[in-house]
Amino acid sequence: MARKKHLDIEIDKLTNSIENVITGEVFQTEFSEVSSKEIKKKEWLFDWHKELKDKNNKVYKMTTVENKNIIQGLVSLNVDEEFVFVNLVENSKFNRGKAKIYLGVGGNLFAYACLKSKELGFDGCISFLSKTSLFEYYNKSLGAIRTIGQRMAILEDDAQVLIKHYFKNR
Repeated sequence: MARKKHLDIEIDKLTNSIENVITGEVFQTEFSEVSSKEIKKKEWLFDWHKELKDKNNKVYKMTTVENKNIIQGLVSLNVDEEFVFVNLVENSKFNRGKAKIYLGVGGNLFAYACLKSKELGFDGCISFLSKTSLFEYYNKSLGAIRTIGQRMAILEDDAQVLIKHYFKNR
């Protein structure tokens, strides 16, 4: 299976869920599969409609429990033989850069990938391709290790840290 996308997402802060930048208020999140009609192309850097067309991928949206209509971030997962591969992950437009509304979105998206991996019997292990310049960043922020080439992995212990951080009841 050819993998070409190298992830480049900011992990600004590991939070208990997502946190409003100005008020510090924490909002609980939930995940569900997303449909193409929910994704407006101009609001995203990546072509999520193309991602949805690949039947091997499952694309999930992250929303807050309080507002299920506003997508905070998206993650595309593919089940491999022994782990879950993160194809693509992206913060919504309003959660990027200096004017972002919420902290913790990127970490939450990776934690969900780990949770799905655990639910599928892979001990939370996930893998993804990273830009070379971000190896150390993902190692420090997520506990990811470099495996082969530009592939990185989050293994069981670090996956469990992320899961407990974001999904305390699981």
